[in-house]
Amino acid sequence: MTRALVVVAHPDPTSFVHALADAAATALADGGHDVVVHDLYADRFDPVLHPEGASTTRRAGESAYTVGADSLTTRYRRDLAAAHTLVVAHPNWWGKPPAIMAGWIDRVVVPGVAYELPTGQGEPTPLLALRRLVVLNTGDTPLEREHEVFGDPLALVWERCVGAYLGDATVDRLLASPLAGSTLARRESWLTQARSLAARR
Repeated sequence: MTRALVVVAHPDPTSFVHALADAAATALADGGHDVVVHDLYADRFDPVLHPEGASTTRRAGESAYTVGADSLTTRYRRDLAAAHTLVVAHPNWWGKPPAIMAGWIDRVVVPGVAYELPTGQGEPTPLLALRRLVVLNTGDTPLEREHEVFGDPLALVWERCVGAYLGDATVDRLLASPLAGSTLARRESWLTQARSLAARR
């Protein structure tokens, strides 16, 4: 059985971000995946990378999963390492993920768990078993206006930066925007798209 990890970051459990994450998780489970969900706010995840966790050097006998990590972060790292599909769901806040999701990247997608960096110059070596990354975002700027004025900064984060460390994993993304004032039919359409992206092989 393949494993899927869904990571959601929104402080309101009734948010549409949660609805998108739930739709993706249901589609994955229906497709036979073993699904694990990490709700960063509900878990009270500490996004701060403290000094003791900033070093990539491990002491003898120390695992990459536990260096500079509390028990929750260690579990997050192990679940990421075991996943074949990763779904991340969060709003677009000022062209970036919420701080708690940025902290998840800082503390979980780390050397020794997600990738290895060669000494000197060279490309990172992916360590994860991931085959797919699905990114589900919400926003309130009309897409035409956002792309014209701001570009697509979340594409830079997930597709060009994080995605580059995931080896051959494919990256699919849904941006549900503008969310404010959207109709029920429009939201149902976005949920259908989220289910379709998650179920894609």
